[in-house]
Amino acid sequence: MGKKGVLLVNLGTPDSPEVSDVKRYLDQFLMDERVIDIPAFNRTLLVKGIIVPFRSPKTAKLYKEIWDENGSPLLYYSKIQAAMVQEQLGPEYHVELAMRYQNPSIDSALANMKAGLVESIQVIPLFPQYASASTGSVIQKVMEIVGTWPTIPPVSFVTSFHDNEVMIETFADNARKFQPETYDQILFSFHGLPERQLKKCDHSGSHCLKSENCCATLTDVNKFCYSAQCHDTARLIAKSLDIPAEKYSVCFQSRLGKEPWVQPYTTDTLKDLAAKGKKKLLVFCPAFVADCLETLYEVTVEYGEEFRALGGEEVQLVPSLNDSPKWIEGLVKMVRDQHMPKYTALDV
Repeated sequence: MGKKGVLLVNLGTPDSPEVSDVKRYLDQFLMDERVIDIPAFNRTLLVKGIIVPFRSPKTAKLYKEIWDENGSPLLYYSKIQAAMVQEQLGPEYHVELAMRYQNPSIDSALANMKAGLVESIQVIPLFPQYASASTGSVIQKVMEIVGTWPTIPPVSFVTSFHDNEVMIETFADNARKFQPETYDQILFSFHGLPERQLKKCDHSGSHCLKSENCCATLTDVNKFCYSAQCHDTARLIAKSLDIPAEKYSVCFQSRLGKEPWVQPYTTDTLKDLAAKGKKKLLVFCPAFVADCLETLYEVTVEYGEEFRALGGEEVQLVPSLNDSPKWIEGLVKMVRDQHMPKYTALDV
């Protein structure tokens, strides 16, 4: 019998913080039709003519701020996660790590699996909450590649693990080190998406953004909605820490362009909390399983400076899952429980 293939896929990172590598990364990332979901001609003009040329030098400076002796924190922790999962699963499994954009590529990881004659492939996009621009993009890319193989093995996907008990408890454990009860407010800051992408996932067209708090509770109607899954993740972490509803806020960061994105925006939330006299904020970023530019710089540095300028005193980041042994146990269980309905969905 061949080995069972497991493909872990994270978002991606430039090969270095140099402008040329950042350009290459941003170009591949933003030209993805699921990331900027507008007509190809318009996307090409926008990305190659405006965003990449002007944004790359600025983004390269930010990457240099978080780059260390281990290189990219996202890639560093992703490699550790893959190695630890392989060790725990043992020789019956073939574990590969890939990045949706740049290296190691999905193409190379799947080529390694093909050469290893794996009997099946389980793909785990390392995004807790489903979004077309992240998980959906990984699934599409994998199927484009595997679809060209003469012999296609069984392929399965984990499309969401926003309510995974081990993930929830690992984030809670990381927060307990900072004594959450000593902070004025707890923030759950998730990566943002354009509102139009939420609406596209509302197949009925009768629910998304039709009411003020349509994402606040996860139901059968919105169970595939990114925002609703984010709110559910926040609720579960807060419940694990006994944080009352009035003491935590859900918000969204990393906007691009002027059109409406998922709200409330993190910047607006900071202004509101500062105006209410809040001084100390503890911030979770549960859209990421490894610390990266969005957590280590955007939250810790940019939002920290912004909040202090508004009269606040402290913005403390709760570290991501990174190399937590408990989280690795959760990933391993996810692999072994791949046929459980809780972790399977075909709406991609």
